[in-house]
Amino acid sequence: MSWYKKLVKPAIAALAIGSAGLGHAQELEKDELKFGFIKLTDMAPLAIAYEKLFFEEEGLFVTLEAQANWKVLLDRVITGELDGAHMLAGQPLGATIGFGTQAHIITAFSMDLNGNGITVSNDIWEQMKPSIPKRDDGKPVHPIKADYLKPVVEKYKAEGKPFNMGMVFPVSTHNYELRYWLASGGIHPGYYAPKRGDIGGQIDADALLSVTPPPQMPATLEAGTIYGYCVGEPWNQQAVFKGIGVPVITDYEIWKDNPEKVFGVSKEWADKYPNTHIAVVKALIRAAKWLDDNNNANRPEAVKILSQSNYVGADYEVIANSMTGTFEYEKGDKRPVPDFNVFFRYNATFPYYSDAIWYLTQMRRWGQIAEHKPDSWYMDIAKKVYRPDIYAEAAKQLIAEGKMSASDFPDFDSETGFKPPQTEFIDGITYDGSKPNDYLEQFEIGLKKGDVLE
Repeated sequence: MSWYKKLVKPAIAALAIGSAGLGHAQELEKDELKFGFIKLTDMAPLAIAYEKLFFEEEGLFVTLEAQANWKVLLDRVITGELDGAHMLAGQPLGATIGFGTQAHIITAFSMDLNGNGITVSNDIWEQMKPSIPKRDDGKPVHPIKADYLKPVVEKYKAEGKPFNMGMVFPVSTHNYELRYWLASGGIHPGYYAPKRGDIGGQIDADALLSVTPPPQMPATLEAGTIYGYCVGEPWNQQAVFKGIGVPVITDYEIWKDNPEKVFGVSKEWADKYPNTHIAVVKALIRAAKWLDDNNNANRPEAVKILSQSNYVGADYEVIANSMTGTFEYEKGDKRPVPDFNVFFRYNATFPYYSDAIWYLTQMRRWGQIAEHKPDSWYMDIAKKVYRPDIYAEAAKQLIAEGKMSASDFPDFDSETGFKPPQTEFIDGITYDGSKPNDYLEQFEIGLKKGDVLE
């Protein structure tokens, strides 16, 4: 055993237990942990929990390790090579219902809101631009709807050319946001048909969506393999800095304050290490609050940390473009978007059932869930995967220890896990998480109650 483990580790662990407050010292079942992440700015709560010693103060000794792609990351959580990971919000749900990989994954912590954008190549942008309304200063009126992309896609179809676009994973927020935006403009993004073994998601598609790992998006766009993509930061801003593409819309404009990533662990791991799991959530909550404290005053320091090669590894200026409350669309058209990245405000860290159900509705809309399911099924899966009970225990300990205040959190005595009906979608459709089937029936493009792709 190294001198660190002999001397420093016991001292920090003792401090963690000593600061836990009366009745809240919990013996950790496992204190050496390895967490995975993908090189995106929204992995920030993990980096901050590590760098600001929040993990250590909870008695945890964590290694953070970048993963090659989302599939590798999920597989390594399932096998136990990773104790947990920064995950796409759809990954625990997709795995638990058996779309792709079958495994029971849970989340007790939502990592952020917003954070994504849709970028098109310079050539596609020039074709879209003439029909987009302009402000008095000549700059485009935002949000830019997919209506302005539709004539371009139709032209490519008429010429017999496939209109290829990239997203990061079949159950990623990016896939569903890109599909949502396209469909709201009358562009069909295609169906999945798992019953017939078709998991490509391109049946009946006007635009053909396929998987590209986030850091490879700009290069793939530059090569002409895809004409646009949906991805998290900093890979939209990277296209601007490289002069190869134009972000046309952020996910904040598609669905205001949408949930993005989660911290996921296997159900088996959570059952085996309950106190450890709570300690992890406590550290992540503290990191998320630090990121949003004092009107984002800590963001420049966070950007400096994230720009390190072991985290995101993009230039400081590229990451800062969105992390510090602005977003650059066309080169030189930088606009204030103070909530582009939200880590703690608006109860961003709370795992709402209604967030889980929205992802499940999109899986059904596009055929990843092959058959109609009753509303009760959506609720059952949400409760199986999203664990606000674990989150509430972590929050209550932080309050008892004086590290946070009750006002930082929802009222756990009255919280139902459902947000009020949400209206701020680009297509004007209201989402009520308690009525998933009624929600699905409102879309012009998408599977309805009786539809099954055999």
